[in-house]
Amino acid sequence: MVKVSVTNLAGQTRMIEAEEGLSLMENIRNNDFDDLAAICGGCCSCCTCHVYVGGDKYADLPAMEDDEQYLLEDSDHYRDGSSRLSCQIEVDGSMDGLAVTIAPEA
Repeated sequence: MVKVSVTNLAGQTRMIEAEEGLSLMENIRNNDFDDLAAICGGCCSCCTCHVYVGGDKYADLPAMEDDEQYLLEDSDHYRDGSSRLSCQIEVDGSMDGLAVTIAPEA
């Protein structure tokens, strides 16, 4: 399992063991983080699984597709260099030590 640090909207951080092959969104939801709404269920059609990726790991993630980029850039909470949709990140072993913070929705 891959260890991922997740910070919720209240600022509380918890380490989870993420299952490889699942999206980061699925892993966060499977670990009872209710702050991540993920309304579209991972179809990349909303921004309710928006997270901020901390540290140097952002650059190591697979590049964003255009649809993810467009959705994020329209968000009031977009941060260049850290914003990602967690539904578009498939967890693999290289992500061990990843730290994310759930972004606010409104």
